[in-house]
Formats: sequence, structure tokens, C-alpha cells
Amino acid sequence: MKKFSFISDRFLNRLFLVVTITNIITSITLSQQTFKIFSPNNKTRVQIIVDSSIKLSVAYNDTNIFDISNVKIIELNNNAIFENFEFIESKTNYVEKEYHPVIKTKSAVIKEKYNRLILSFKNFNFELRAYNEGIAYRFIGKINKEVLIKNESLNISFPKNTFTYFPEETSMFSHNERLYLFEKIDSMNSGRFCSLPVLMISQKINVLLTESSLQNYAGMWLEKKDKLKFTAVFPKYPQNTKLVSDRDEKVVSTENYIVNTNSLRKFPWRIFAISENDEGLLSNQLVWLLSEKNILDDTKWIKPGKVAWDWWNANNIYNVDFKAGINTKTYKYYIDFAAKFGIEYIILDEGWYKLGDLFDVVPDIDMKELISYAKSKNVGIILWVVWKTLEQQFDKAFEQFEKWGIKGIKVDFMQRDDQWMVNFYEKVAAEAARHKLLVDFHGSYKPAGLYRKYPNVLTSEGVKGLENSKWSNCITPEHDLILPFTRMVAGPMDYTPGAMKNAAKGNFVGIFNAPMSQGTRVHQMAMYVIYESPLQMLCDNPSNYLKEQEVMEFLSPVPVQWDTTKIIQAKISDYIITARKYQENWYLAVMNDWEPRKFYISLNFLDDNKKYKMLIFKDGKNAHRYGSDYIKENNEVTSKSSVDIELAPGGGYVCRIIPIE
Repeated sequence: MKKFSFISDRFLNRLFLVVTITNIITSITLSQQTFKIFSPNNKTRVQIIVDSSIKLSVAYNDTNIFDISNVKIIELNNNAIFENFEFIESKTNYVEKEYHPVIKTKSAVIKEKYNRLILSFKNFNFELRAYNEGIAYRFIGKINKEVLIKNESLNISFPKNTFTYFPEETSMFSHNERLYLFEKIDSMNSGRFCSLPVLMISQKINVLLTESSLQNYAGMWLEKKDKLKFTAVFPKYPQNTKLVSDRDEKVVSTENYIVNTNSLRKFPWRIFAISENDEGLLSNQLVWLLSEKNILDDTKWIKPGKVAWDWWNANNIYNVDFKAGINTKTYKYYIDFAAKFGIEYIILDEGWYKLGDLFDVVPDIDMKELISYAKSKNVGIILWVVWKTLEQQFDKAFEQFEKWGIKGIKVDFMQRDDQWMVNFYEKVAAEAARHKLLVDFHGSYKPAGLYRKYPNVLTSEGVKGLENSKWSNCITPEHDLILPFTRMVAGPMDYTPGAMKNAAKGNFVGIFNAPMSQGTRVHQMAMYVIYESPLQMLCDNPSNYLKEQEVMEFLSPVPVQWDTTKIIQAKISDYIITARKYQENWYLAVMNDWEPRKFYISLNFLDDNKKYKMLIFKDGKNAHRYGSDYIKENNEVTSKSSVDIELAPGGGYVCRIIPIE
């Protein structure tokens, strides 16, 4: 049953509405109104109180899990458009839809069910949706007028003994590559702040805060205020900036507002994903559902795939008859490797052009020859670019990229999400689509819906990924097991897996030009099933992959899109067991932290009355001492079969399950 209610000081009667019945209260002006809305499964209840602002109280299974207060848009120029809470009417309805995404990051079909409450005020609407997977709200302006928004107010309070996975920041000039600090919010000092998404655990219920449909607006951050309270904060609109290097443009002074916009618009969604178990976070698709719909008429040219990446491994290839480096012969070697294993792309990261000029290709790179060679091998080329140089040479650069015949760009070092920079992201996505180019945003904020509106935006960084292992020991298996429950909920993440040198616990050392990962080889291999990125990197050098070809023979066919995803078991920071299907083939993958574990997994997700062959990679007997140790096995199974899985510390398990014809 779908339930709604409306209560006012004047009318104390309670009204429950079912399915698509609409409740309309016309032209009532009261000091306070109270409304209630429930999720379709009735587990989540939201009470909304309206007076001089909006307040929300959210309960799960009748237990309060958080309250939101002082919800309103505050204007600078005294238009009083959004601060006029003259109430007109309320409307409620139930919505059920089904979508077929252009890029199947989790699934070929995305189902949507929610109850909606729209509160209509004189100058704006307030829309609230209650899903089984969480709640979200936004403002919708009705007046055609330019406004300067001083702030968007949102205070969120949690009960005592709430814990958080907190991606703490020290500046709003940030790559948003943070460790998630596990803390009790009661003991956190005021003034600490984080980027989004951030995860709270309230009354043993997961609440993840993030946003979607971020367009022509500033990104939202969260700051600790009182003992149990946080408040939304936003970067102010830049007034003056200073280019301190070829890539770092810092804001040196700001306006006294966060957004300059027309009030006749839809504002970003504020999302509070809710799940009583950790598995629910991994299947949550609210950010995609609340994004603007795809606006590209032609998407057939968009080709997700894997990428042979050069920067992480420092081009340390070997057993070749030429000097490795940023030169044509090295990248032809990458192209040959990609062609051998059916890898769709290679990337030329930093070094292919003289910094500051995208048209000044270094002498050792023959771009025309390289692209022609790649084309003959059915391999696409992606080029890394500094965002500022791209911005300075924008039109001519995109024309040149199309003329050259490259397939995509990796745009790096933006490090901001003020309104100007958010608009730059969309400008890049739109122009790239016009020239039929894929986009990978690095040095970026979290995904906030652009990847649905522009499906050529295949992935984003905004994650503390494997590149950090070149200089730091912070990329631990535990960190690897936090990211899918936090950052990945927002959308595809370019973590860049694939290390072939793997360090058991205590054996890791950060070596910039000869990097390694923490955990086992199969821990890395399992990421290609568990981590979502439709443009997925192979971070190690081709020589290492060629040395152990059976690893690449397994990884190369692993899809980057999925028809079905099933989360079998999961516990944040500890382990994940995921099964995914693409066409007729299933993949089963497991990752764990430094704690060795055993699992007994049923294969009942397979089709009945079919036999399957299973190709397995699992931790070797000595993987606890030598992280690169693994075992390869073959087996035959049915839906009635089960598998025993034993994981080394920082271990993994991955298999491909193919029907036997």
C-alpha cells in the first residue's frame, strides 16, 4: 500500500491516499502545516513541517534515523522568491517506471518506484520523493527572474551513537580523493567538513548523503556543526582566480553568493539513500534515477571498454628492442598488446604534448602515424589533457581531436565544483559529444548525474584510487572495501585497478616508477567485476601482462557493462560477494580486507536445467606471504552447485561461468 497523509492546525483529520489518488488543498494559509509520506514498502516515513522553512523527520521501521531542518534557499538580492512560504496546495501520487539505460553500469533495466509529495508555494514548488531505497528532495522555481543565491540551507541531525565514514577535506580546492574515516559523530569537532558522498550509520541503518542533477549550480559539501548536527556548505562563486601552475587554477577571491541563476528552474536533488543492510548500498541507483535524462539523439558511437594505461606503470616495459618512453614505438607496443587481447583503447597520459599547448606534440610522438596504426588494429586512442589548456584552446582543440581521429579525452586537474566549474564540466561533455568523443573526468568531483545526461561521460575519478600506491601505503584492502559502499554509490569510479605486482601484508613499499598493490593478485582481478567503470583501466604495463598471459586471457573478456547484478553478501570495509551477468555469461567475484575468510556460496542464481563450465582464479596457498600467488582451476557446475571459497588476507576470488551448449 502507498500511503500519504496531510495534517494542518486547522484540519486535524488524517487522510491516507492510495496509489495515484491526488490530494489537493487549495489556497490555505496557515502558520504551520504537517504532511507525511511513506516509501512504497512503508518502511520509511517522512514527516514534513512547513512554517518559515521546511523541516523533515525521517523514520525507518518507526525509529527516527535523522532530522533535516531549516531547508530553504536564501537569496542575496532580496527578491524573496524562495523565502516566501505562502502555501497554495499539496499533491501526492505514486510513480512506477522502467528504464533501459544507454550505458548498463549495473543493469540493463532500472526500475523506479516512489511516492511523491509536491508542496506548491506562491513562487516555487518543493518536491519530495520517498523510494524504498531512500528519499530525495529538490526545489523547483516558478518565477522567471535572475537571482543571486547566498546559500541553500540544510541542517541534518542524527541520534546519539551515530557513526560515519567521513571523507574529510581540508580545502574546497581538492581532487576529492579522500580516505573514509570511521568515527562516532558525537566526538567529532565542529568545523570539520567533507565532500560527498558521505555515509552515516544511524540506529544501525545506513544513510548515504549525496546529490544529483547538479547543473548550473555549486556542489554540496557537509560541515560538522553542533554535537549531532551537520550543515550543507557550498563553494562561493569565484570572483578572481590565479593560475599557479599549468594545471592548478586557484580561487583567490569570491563573490558573496554561491549561484547566479534564473529562478525558473529545477534545482539539484538532495539524496539520502537508506538501507538496513550494506548490500542495499551496492544496488542503489538513485543518483542515476534522479539525473537529467539522456539528451543525445545518437549514442550508437559510444563504446565502453577497457584501456591500457601508461602513467601508473611509468612505461616500464621490457624485452623490447627500443628505448621505452613517451614515443611512437612505445605506444605501438601498447596498441599491439591491446589488439592481441581485444582491449578497446590505449591512453596517452601526461607527456604527449608540451604543457600549455595541445597542438605542440612532443617530437618523439608521430600522432598521425600512431592513430593510423591504432585504427588498423581496431584500437582507439584516448588523450590526457589539462583542463585549463583545454579551456584556453577549446574550439580548436576539439576540432583537432576529431580531425586526428582520437576516441576520447581524459580531462584532469579541475579540483573544484563551484558553479563556474560545474558548468565547464557540462560544456566539455556537450562539445565532446558533438565531436563523438568519450570523456573521463580526473581531478574531479564525484559523479552527480552528468553521466546519464551525456552518456559519453563514461567514468570519473573523485576517488582515492590505486594511483596513490605509487607514493603512499594508504590504499589498503580495507580501503578497497569501503569505496563500493560510499564513492561508488554516486556513480562510475575510475579507481584504475590491475596491478600485477602484489604485496602481502607487511611487504608493501611505495615505489613511484615500479608500483605495486596491497593484497593479492586475485584481489585486483576481482575488481574488474566488483568495481563499476564503463571505461576501465588496466594500470600495469603490457610486459607484465604478457609475462602471465592467462591473467589477461581472463580479464580481457570481462565486460564493463552488465545486464544483471546480484549482491550476494557484503559488509562495508570487510568483504563483498557479487555476481553479475552479461548476455549468457555470469561472473562471480569476492574481495576481502586483511582478515582471512571462508565462504560457502550457492550458485542458485544460475539458470535451472543448464550446465556451465567455470574458469576460476583464486588465492594461492602462499598468497598470505607472496601476494602474486594464485591458482587457476576449471570446473563444471549447475544451479544446484555451491562453491567453497577461502580467501587469503587482502584476498580475492573471481570466476567466469559459461553455459555448456
